[in-house]
Formats: sequence, structure tokens, C-alpha cells
Amino acid sequence: MSRQMKDSGIPWLKAIPEQWNVERGKNVLLLHKRPVREDDEVITCFRDGEVVLRSERRTDGFTMSDKEIGYQGINKGDIVIHGMDGFAGAMGVSKSTGKGSPVLIVCSPKYDAIPEYVVYYLRSLAMTNVFVALATGIRERSCDLRWNKISELEFILPPSKEQQRIADFLDQKCGEVDEMVSLQEKIIEELKAYKQAIITEAVCKGLNPDVEMKDSGVEWIGKIPEGWEVEPFKQLYELGKGLSITKADLVQKGIPVISYGQIHSKSNTGTAIKDELIRFVPDYYLEGNASSLVKVGDLIFADTSEDLDGCGNCIYIDRDITMFAGYHTIIAKYLNDNPNNYFSYLFKTDCWRIQIRSVVNGVKVFSVPQRLLGSTSVIVPPIEEQKAIGNYLDSKCSDIDAMIAIKQQKIEELKDYKKSIIYEYITGKKEVV
Repeated sequence: MSRQMKDSGIPWLKAIPEQWNVERGKNVLLLHKRPVREDDEVITCFRDGEVVLRSERRTDGFTMSDKEIGYQGINKGDIVIHGMDGFAGAMGVSKSTGKGSPVLIVCSPKYDAIPEYVVYYLRSLAMTNVFVALATGIRERSCDLRWNKISELEFILPPSKEQQRIADFLDQKCGEVDEMVSLQEKIIEELKAYKQAIITEAVCKGLNPDVEMKDSGVEWIGKIPEGWEVEPFKQLYELGKGLSITKADLVQKGIPVISYGQIHSKSNTGTAIKDELIRFVPDYYLEGNASSLVKVGDLIFADTSEDLDGCGNCIYIDRDITMFAGYHTIIAKYLNDNPNNYFSYLFKTDCWRIQIRSVVNGVKVFSVPQRLLGSTSVIVPPIEEQKAIGNYLDSKCSDIDAMIAIKQQKIEELKDYKKSIIYEYITGKKEVV
């Protein structure tokens, strides 16, 4: 028998179970501004909902403050909401006692509110973009969420025992989904490692396992097949610069340009251009910028990287159209009349990139200048073998990428399912029995 429902008075929610109440945030949560204790460690609020000491999870990828101005004490069991990342789910019950930056909203539940239920409710609002609508300011990948908004936010509250049942149920179900997501992510990492191993073997050793090998004379290379050579990068490519523009110069339609963003895009797992990542500049850039145009067989490298692994990232020009290299790029113009993508695969390998990583300069941003690229050594098979290796890797990598895409789609489906079960139970559409 279905339970009785009533109008919640909340437009996006509509009906809720009859025994549930609607309360303002200020009547549900108590805001804290605790002093920092001498031995407190830094607590971070992650987008996956974990609130924990930074040292217990990871310490890289953060902007570190020289002075901890405005930091506040956080107790284990506090509800913590990230003021800039809350819209993306960065909120949870703290697993630790420590200190956090002023961007964190720290509170505890009043009366009969159960912390875990409250967090699931807030995460449901994040998933349905309610926080984005409430934000006082919006920018890419972030929005500004303040306590004054949360204090006036409408919370739906079941009786406390039902809150606990819902939270316990969602802990179990979401935990099961998270385990399945982790399994898919592990498989993806294994596929990526397998792909990298295939690329490295093919570009460094060739396709014939029985070929005679010889010493290359280069430490990082070791032995290479008979008939292969090692040449300086600068003998294969002429180096130039991309357009001197910024993001503000890009337009919706015009001359295609390969941007710095495409080269470093995490979604671009191959070496070729991805159409959805192409940007454009106005037609008038064709006048006086011929040196920044690229042709089939050329490569476009990023001249900086925010991490060491990205040093050497490049895009292979695989089509014959009028196209520019964009800002913060180096153009490697192929000097041979028989272009192929063998070298673009070679430049993805750790065994080639070690030449860059071992000498690159930088702290937060690593610089990859033309002279550094030009000084690297390159394995050069005969032209026909280059083409054969490129074609082989196109086929093998395409198959692996297709398997990765299937796994990524499965992850998205699992995440959508997790969102739906949180929403359905946290709003009373379904009942824990």
C-alpha cells in the first residue's frame, strides 16, 4: 500500500510523504566558526563527498596558502560544504578533526536531523543543479555558495528514525555502486597500460619479433632493429610557433585552430585531432600568419605543461585542410615528402619523453622550449616500416579505445543510477522498507 503524500510547497520537489516536514536551513543546521588548534592538520572536502585530512588521501593538486588566514577548526562528525565546489558534490560528514580554509562552510545538525541524511539531501540538490541556481556567482567548473543561501534553503526532513534508515540504505547501495565504478576504472587503467605497452613495443622494436637487433648507441633506446637509425629531432622537423593569440581571440566559426587545450585534453587519448575540440579564429588571420599554418604530417606540441607527464604532449595533423596551430604551441613541420603518424606514436612513449622530463624546467608549470624538442633523439625506421607500424597502431589503439569508451559509458550509467537512487529515496518517492 502506497503512503499518503502532501504538497511540499517546493516547486522542484512537489509532493512529499505526509509525515515529512519542510524546514529552512537555519532551523536545521548550526553554523560554526571554531578557532584553530595548535596541532590541527588541514582537512579537505573532495567532490566525491569525502571530508578527511589531506595527508590521509593525497597532497598534490592543491593551491597551497603561504598564510592560513581565516582557517577554522573542524570536528569529526561536522557537516562540511565546499563554498566553491559544493555544486559538484563537495560536501560530507568530516571523518577527521582538524582545520579548513574559510571557503568551507562548517556546521552541525540541530534537533532531530541526522548528519548523514542531511548530506545525502544536499548532494541530491547538487546533482539536480539547485546549488548552481542559488549561486551568487558562477564561473567555469565552480560557483559561489554562501551560508546565507544555505540558511534559507528548504530542507525536507522525515522523522529521525526514517532519516537514519534512508542514510543507512543509501550508504549500502551507493557503496555497491562505487565498488562497480572502481572496478570499471581499474579495467580502464589496465587497458591504457596495455595500449601504452603495445605502442612502445611497436615503435621501439618493430612488428617482426624475429628481426636482428643492434645497439642504438643511445642509453634510453638500447637495441633497435637492423636497418633502423637514430637521428636528432631537428633533422626530421623544422620547428616554428603557433599563433600569438589568447582564448579571447577565438570565435564560433572561421579558420580551424588546434588549441593548447586540445593538446592537453584528458579526453584526447590518441594522437589525432578530435573534431569536438577544434576551435576557430577569424578569417583575417590568414593574412600574415602563414608560418603558423600546418599540413598533413606536421605535429603540434604544447610548449608548457602543468604536470611532468604532460611534457611532450602533441597532436598529429591527419587531414589536408587550412588549419592553424594556436597559442602556447610549437609546430614541428615534417621535412619528408611521405608523411605518416609513426612519430606521433613514438612521442607518446615514456622512453622518448624521458629525454624531456629529465631536463625540463619549471615548478607549477613546466616549459618545453623548441631547443629542447630539437635536441632529442628519435628512432627512425625505414619509411615503409614507419607506415606499417602507424597503420598497425591505428587499428590496435582504435580497438582498445573502443573498449575504454564502453567502460566509460558504463561508469556514466552507474553514476546516473546512483544519482537516481539518492534522489528517489531522499525525496520520499521510494520508501526504505
